Amino acid sequence: MRILIATDAWHPQVNGVVRTLTSLAAAAPALGAEIAFLTPDGFPSMPVPTYPSLRIALPNRREVEKRIERAAPDAIHIATEGPVGWWTRAYCRRRNLAFTTSYTTRFPEYVSVRTGIPGAVGYAVMRHFHAPSSTVMVATASLRQELAARGFRKLGFWTRGVDTRLFNPQAPATLDLPRPIFMTMGRVAIEKNIEAFLALDLPGTKVVVGDGPQKAALEAKYPDVKFLGEKKGADLAAHLAAADVFVFPSLTDTFGVVQLEALACGTPVAAFPVTGPLDVIADHPIGALDQDLRGACLRALTMSREACRNFALERSWENSARQFIGNLAPLAPSRALEPTRRLAGQGVMQG
Repeated sequence: MRILIATDAWHPQVNGVVRTLTSLAAAAPALGAEIAFLTPDGFPSMPVPTYPSLRIALPNRREVEKRIERAAPDAIHIATEGPVGWWTRAYCRRRNLAFTTSYTTRFPEYVSVRTGIPGAVGYAVMRHFHAPSSTVMVATASLRQELAARGFRKLGFWTRGVDTRLFNPQAPATLDLPRPIFMTMGRVAIEKNIEAFLALDLPGTKVVVGDGPQKAALEAKYPDVKFLGEKKGADLAAHLAAADVFVFPSLTDTFGVVQLEALACGTPVAAFPVTGPLDVIADHPIGALDQDLRGACLRALTMSREACRNFALERSWENSARQFIGNLAPLAPSRALEPTRRLAGQGVMQG
């Protein structure tokens, strides 16, 4: 089965969507699937308003059509609701091709925080975008329930996994800092609610790994916090393993893959009891969820690091990929896509 995934989020971006899609592509061949990507590569772009370091692609209809047809997919999945996603959606609609989508980012909340546009407006747009989808894939039961209450239909599951070979507790980074170390990792931006963590009165040291538009302002406001910048790969895993508690203050993430990555490194999680943490941590003895985030951080210190690691070992990307492929298997496009040359054309990348 050959699958084309259209996504506006792609390298060099560092976020959960990119890590998820990259891991999915790596796991798919063992399950008899081949994944190609229609990405922003090769299209002109512009800075995202209110987030100038992040760029958004400006694709054109003809080039999107060429890239899809050159990829010759048996099934099409749209991973994001940006311009690449909208043009791919339009292509499928014009040709009466079945496709699936996934709801991975709370754009209505993000846009509302940055612009003041009511969330109800954003959700109306999102319902319209996902309405023609054969299956709208979501990562958690609580998100499925929430979206159903907001009028979304044809909701299905696509859980997430973790690379337990990369993320492991074996070689923690050497951090010459007062213990305990409370660490958060991700985009340093207002929608991630990082300041809720930074403002806590905690013993030891608070550490932030990541970059983003709020970084300079938060560094100036919280001089005692250690901002280590962006980390990748084994270096990221080593830093997660060096923390005593991983703090996940976000109120808007739909899952939070980094929670599993921290757990795989043997680091317990502290978070608010919201979608994502409720589904990942639940009542397992691997973290603490509380509206009092300080209390959650202190309770998480008592959790077994071995239990955290064992929990992550049961959540593989292979299982995640099997579920994803199963959602696409029933698709029956009304016509075959006949390419002139497979995988030709800039921006169509083999997984």
